[in-house]
Amino acid sequence: MDSKRMQDMQQEVEKHIGQYKEGYFSPLAMMARLSEETGELAREINHYYGEKPKKESEQDKPLEQEMGDILFVLICFANSLHIDLDEAFDLVMDKFRTRDADRWTMKEEGEK
Repeated sequence: MDSKRMQDMQQEVEKHIGQYKEGYFSPLAMMARLSEETGELAREINHYYGEKPKKESEQDKPLEQEMGDILFVLICFANSLHIDLDEAFDLVMDKFRTRDADRWTMKEEGEK
């Protein structure tokens, strides 16, 4: 599968949602969906890495699928609010590079 830029993903989601009369959910509903999907990822993480085993009747859900669900809802949320996620990402990375520049211990060159 080819790599996609965030802008491409936002356009693909816009095209998909644009097929339906209902369009995007309201911001409050979108926030609820994002919380719901995040909870589903947390549940899977707990099953894979935590102390809570799955019930025998429960199906495994790949973490990629759960993260993909979150990404889709986040893109829907951003699109509905006319937020460019490339721009949002650049803003947050700039914040981390400046505000948190000395917060963590840098690896030495060649260190893994």
